[in-house]
Amino acid sequence: MIDLTPILEPAGDKLIGIALYDLETGAEYFRNADEAFHPASTFKVHVMMEVFRQAEEGMFSLADQLPIVNTFTSIADGSPFSLDVQDDAEQTLYPRLGQMESILELTRLMIVRSSNLATNILLEKIGVDRVDQFVRSLGIEGIRIIRGIEDKAAFRRGLNNSATARGLTQTMILIAQGKVVSEQASQIMIEILLEQEFNESIPARLPAAVQVAHKTGWTDDFYHDTGIVYPEGYKAERRKPYILTIMTKGFQEHQASEAHACIAAISQSIYKQVCS
Repeated sequence: MIDLTPILEPAGDKLIGIALYDLETGAEYFRNADEAFHPASTFKVHVMMEVFRQAEEGMFSLADQLPIVNTFTSIADGSPFSLDVQDDAEQTLYPRLGQMESILELTRLMIVRSSNLATNILLEKIGVDRVDQFVRSLGIEGIRIIRGIEDKAAFRRGLNNSATARGLTQTMILIAQGKVVSEQASQIMIEILLEQEFNESIPARLPAAVQVAHKTGWTDDFYHDTGIVYPEGYKAERRKPYILTIMTKGFQEHQASEAHACIAAISQSIYKQVCS
């Protein structure tokens, strides 16, 4: 039985959702796992999944080039909107407006550096509705994807994406098992997730030999991380990975370090209890 009381009690009134599934033992742990959160950038995993699905079906090649643009269409009223470079964790695409980039590289930047611009460019190509339909077709619960990033007209009308810890963990389980699109596509997605450059949360306090294929997300008072944790011994086939999602609400923007520390502490405790 997982015990996180020493970490969760000091968190006070913060809402924390956790969903753990161990592929080695089948052990599970859920806390507020069906609570709906703003997903922040965690939904970019689902965008990546649909990119690979359409590529697998021959709708395009991952090597195909897309124009780098910063004008998008609101789902609310069809009005145009643009992203602010200062609100984007990845800023190398903005000076390149009008140039071209491959679908694979845009996908990589969307995950490893959480590029908002790459995300919206890809969504214009593949369609938000198709992302949501693919998620539902896989039987993933608690995930709703209806718009891109910074669609303020949609936000004002209450049209927002949402996710649960259970749904994100279900997502990562399917990828870990090679069941999203194909084994090969799932493996490429894992390799991209392993390149994640924001590692302040789930991986932060784990042993150096542990690998985590994960996607973070934060906005306003939401801080999340979801991933596949490959423990020490995984490469020697001594142990299968486990899947962990931690979602939080209530840490303010000036408390970002506290939010990351809380997630890291939960992750560390789970690792010790699961892998001991």
